[in-house]
Amino acid sequence: MPASELTYRAANRLGLAGLAAFGVRVRLHGTEHVPTTGPAVLAGNHVSYLDFLLVEYAARTRGRFVRFLCRGDIWDVHPALARAMDAMGHVPVHREVGAYALLRARDALEAGEVVGAFPEAGLSPSLTVRDLMPGPAALAVTTGAPLLPVVVWGTQRLATVDHVAARRGRLVDVLVGAPLTPSEHETVDALTGRLGTRLQGMLDDVQRRPEHAPGDGTYAWWHPRHLGGHAYDTRAGRRRNPAPASAREPVWRPRGS
Repeated sequence: MPASELTYRAANRLGLAGLAAFGVRVRLHGTEHVPTTGPAVLAGNHVSYLDFLLVEYAARTRGRFVRFLCRGDIWDVHPALARAMDAMGHVPVHREVGAYALLRARDALEAGEVVGAFPEAGLSPSLTVRDLMPGPAALAVTTGAPLLPVVVWGTQRLATVDHVAARRGRLVDVLVGAPLTPSEHETVDALTGRLGTRLQGMLDDVQRRPEHAPGDGTYAWWHPRHLGGHAYDTRAGRRRNPAPASAREPVWRPRGS
């Protein structure tokens, strides 16, 4: 087994052990959409610092390792972390040279790998899908790889912007949607639009499930305002955690934003 896979397996098991220690219940839906071989782009919503672990968990049930596009400053935290990230094949995104990351990711796809990204360019304090950057769609269009929307919900109750809540027994749902295959001559902007619409619909559906609803009189900072929660509204959330100034201009915005 390659050293990269050994490192990845060890890191993934450590993360899942941490979730198990807190009694986190994870439900997976639609993992059959992750291909067992060949390239794919996984594009997820982003409500928690733990989302990458859950996306990877879903892919591992299909025998796949995900090479994530990650903020470049993660590599600056500690040399050991940088070595681990490199060993797992993750790709640093330095906003000022974003094309380099896309080239690295394209090479991975052309080698038959699965690439993961969070196109919102940061956590969404409003707990809704916010403006999307074009990176995942660009990778799908240029390589022909299927683009899979992935929604994670429940992780925001564990660790998100302004909140770390280490309570036991939380429920997390991970939904993998049917692939969005680029049609002939489809533009990156058009495919990003389809991705945004799909993510928004999937997220809204899971948020409305009774088991995720806040109880009467609960101060539900972990639930979106349009469903009766007390998360940031869209504009306040954008101010609280704006996309990096050097990030590309988004090509899709949710209705009413």
